[in-house]
Amino acid sequence: MKVAPGNSGVAEHSGAHKIETPHGPARYRLDVPDRHGGVLLVLGHGAGGDVDAADLTAVHAAALARGVAVALVTQPYRVAGRRAPAPAAQLDAAWLAVLADLRRALDFGSLVVGGRSSGARVACRTAREAGADRILALAFPLHPPGRPEKSRDQELDTGVPTLVINGDRDAFGVPPSRPGVRVHVLPGETHALSKHPDAVAAAAIDFVAAG
Repeated sequence: MKVAPGNSGVAEHSGAHKIETPHGPARYRLDVPDRHGGVLLVLGHGAGGDVDAADLTAVHAAALARGVAVALVTQPYRVAGRRAPAPAAQLDAAWLAVLADLRRALDFGSLVVGGRSSGARVACRTAREAGADRILALAFPLHPPGRPEKSRDQELDTGVPTLVINGDRDAFGVPPSRPGVRVHVLPGETHALSKHPDAVAAAAIDFVAAG
């Protein structure tokens, strides 16, 4: 059933949902503001983290305040209580299954996919298949710490407009800007993007909320 906003700050139908994916149950929390402007932002967590990370929480709050619906997605391996991430192909398949469920659950006009670290990589790898309009990549892990030769830079070359937000002290590196990929570097921030999460949200919100 398609849902519609209610009469309070966040719609009554907002809440947690568990769905089956090809690799076990995933979970997402969907929040839809009363004055939903038609944009849905879907965010994934880092490899060993959760959707309550400081940067994700700040972006979530800023997006709702701007009329953007937000879904926070927990991958099946984290739902099962594991910290070691599943292989990339499994992460991507589970993510796409969640997006398919969200399309059935909510009417929206513009889809922004993203997340932090591993979640940003998943969003990039699947953006074209998901039909995403924009990508928000928080703390994109350009390479493993100390291994610049193991670059993941090509994952950003999706053809989908992308905003990367990284700290200048990120041990995983900072990708370069290029046509279609804008990189915003926050001084003093590490890979966690947790020192000034409001600055992360401020850097992201206009890109996220664009029509």
